[in-house]
Amino acid sequence: MQLITRWLIGCLGMALAGVGWAAVALAQDVQTIYAGTPEGSVWLGVKLGEHEANILGRFTGQTYTVKTMDPAALLQAELDPLPTAIAAATDVEQLRKLSAKFAPLGVAVFNIASDDDALRQACLPGLLHTPPTARMKADAVAQWKKKKPEVEVEASAWHPDFKKFAARDLNNRFRKAHNVPMDSEAWAGWAALKMVSEAVARAQSADPKQILTYLREEMEFDGQKGIPHTFRDTGQLRQPLLMVVAGKLVGEAPVRGVVDTSNLDSLGLPSCK
Repeated sequence: MQLITRWLIGCLGMALAGVGWAAVALAQDVQTIYAGTPEGSVWLGVKLGEHEANILGRFTGQTYTVKTMDPAALLQAELDPLPTAIAAATDVEQLRKLSAKFAPLGVAVFNIASDDDALRQACLPGLLHTPPTARMKADAVAQWKKKKPEVEVEASAWHPDFKKFAARDLNNRFRKAHNVPMDSEAWAGWAALKMVSEAVARAQSADPKQILTYLREEMEFDGQKGIPHTFRDTGQLRQPLLMVVAGKLVGEAPVRGVVDTSNLDSLGLPSCK
């Protein structure tokens, strides 16, 4: 109970700071479509994000639902009303098609599964990426090896032993909800739903166009990794990465002593330009 209370106080503070209590009176149904197979870590992350969005929604006046759809069926569907956002755990080709379909409608499509760099280089409108790219992970490894040359070091978005910056609480909430440790895939799914709920609370709107604009231009997301996460013009979420050797958490990137630890653009393609 203390864990949930601490987390809820933090959520309310972040969501309502600067918004005013007008947001509390705003009653809305907020739907996110999950395009993918409802199984695996990324789906469990989405479900935790939905659950926590509804805890926040009790105070800010929203009810959050996640509707599952096959990506191919979603591409053929005529949706009325439009969802507030789409979280897609699918392949690169389907992600490109989803962006082409929904970007003209102003609906954010979250890529929550692919680390493909070409998707970011394409700078597709309306497509946002929560997982780090392959290049981001490679840059993190290169920075680490300049300081500590372990051959087998890997970079990941998340680790179940991460404890700083309220990460311990997030890991505990996930394990309590699903009885398994939280991994990078689960974090990517959770992050997408969490950002949708924070954007709705702060923008005081569930309109997809307003939410997409807020996400791209104003969102400073607390991903429980110690520094605000924002979106590049590529659609990629800037974020620190965690360094792992033989399954053990050993550090973070950007790597202190190699680059400025606040320079998240030292990881991956910094811009479309």
